[in-house]
Amino acid sequence: MLRKTEIGNQAKTASIRLVALDRARTFITLLVLIHHAAVNYTHFGNGDKMRWLGFDLVVLFNDSFFMACMFLISGLFVHDSLTRKGAANFLRNRAWRLGIPFLVSIFVLMPIAYYPTFLRYHLPGTTDFNFFHFWWRTLTVGPWPSGPAWFLWVLLALDAIAATLWALGPRLLKTSGLLIFSLRDQPRTAFVAFLVFSIAVYVPMRLIFGDASWLEPGGYPLPIQTSRILLYAGYFLTGVGIGVVSLRAGILSEDGELAKRWPVWLAFSSLFYGAILLLVYAHHNWIADFDSPPLSWQIGYSLAFALFSAAMTFTVLAVSLSFAASTMRLLDAMRPQAYGIFLTHYIFVIWLQYAVYDYSWPAFAKFAAVFFGTLALSWAVTLLLRKIPAVARMI
Repeated sequence: MLRKTEIGNQAKTASIRLVALDRARTFITLLVLIHHAAVNYTHFGNGDKMRWLGFDLVVLFNDSFFMACMFLISGLFVHDSLTRKGAANFLRNRAWRLGIPFLVSIFVLMPIAYYPTFLRYHLPGTTDFNFFHFWWRTLTVGPWPSGPAWFLWVLLALDAIAATLWALGPRLLKTSGLLIFSLRDQPRTAFVAFLVFSIAVYVPMRLIFGDASWLEPGGYPLPIQTSRILLYAGYFLTGVGIGVVSLRAGILSEDGELAKRWPVWLAFSSLFYGAILLLVYAHHNWIADFDSPPLSWQIGYSLAFALFSAAMTFTVLAVSLSFAASTMRLLDAMRPQAYGIFLTHYIFVIWLQYAVYDYSWPAFAKFAAVFFGTLALSWAVTLLLRKIPAVARMI
């Protein structure tokens, strides 16, 4: 059982920044930049004519775990914030930190980001190239894409759900937190339980809706991939549960058993990713009807995806915790600007991809130009924006 002193000092302990978790969140942000910079040069995409199979592997690797992992990390400090601020102030703060950036993204940043796509497919003389005409048509006729900002509205909705649960069923959250805390010295049990949980929240949805379905109510820029609704919600609420008792002394302690076994979690991640690759290969080479693979393949792929997502989430957290005392200059330097980089990077990704489109550079050279240019420009813009006090409090 948890000692009373630990419960009493919960808020004080959790409120102290944890370097390892900050690095994990920043690492996922870096993967988001790599993902968006690379996807244009994949064979399954329909972007640039220069492509490299390695980028298909990178994009498949990222897409199979990184947003679910980010939702879990995002849930870790929720209970502590609710305890300190109360539900109303918590939601007010989240609306400021998530809602305002989301509105700025869909009304300003994403139209700017997607304008090069409009230019690429509408040659001079065929339409009005005025940006404001494009902007107004986007908002009134559509499509009205949200780009990576979809994460913000989903996270805000999940924060509202967590606040409701905290207000109406605090004992339920406390019970789930104590259950997770009890596994701090049983990493194998925790790992198996998380694998089973991932299968339960993903596989049925994947089999019902497939992987290409997106839920976008009313055509507004509020999309979420249908098959992953419960996966994202489940991982987020798992993060909330982990944060109920103690982050420093619980299952995510830096010297805990979960962190020490990071090579084990990495080995399982490699095994499950290998299964995904094998199933993708089978889909492309052994299945006659590419658009309608048999149920056995769909079940196998769904299982491999869920298992890989769970194992990689364990791996990212365990590696970050195990090497918390080590120097990671890029992640540590990027950390204060990570949120701003996430918000602004898509503009630079698409505009740079547009700028290098007509050059006959190898795919990797184009990717390097896009990725490093995006990282530098979004980082610089965030530094400038954070000089504005109100913006600095937001991002």
